[in-house]
Amino acid sequence: MTAELANTVPNLRGPVIFVTNEVGNGIVPDNALARRFRDAQGRLNQAMAAACDTVVLVTAACRCR
Repeated sequence: MTAELANTVPNLRGPVIFVTNEVGNGIVPDNALARRFRDAQGRLNQAMAAACDTVVLVTAACRCR
């Protein structure tokens, strides 16, 4: 399914913005299901980034008091 989605990118008309979470910069999840999700999300993010012309990483933080 990831390859099918990535293969559609060149056929899209006009600018398209994909928004996703970055799952590889945090802690390693303590359960198998969460680790499988993290790995699948990471593979999808990589495939979509490779299919796109431009990739932008935005990191937002909040200083809470």
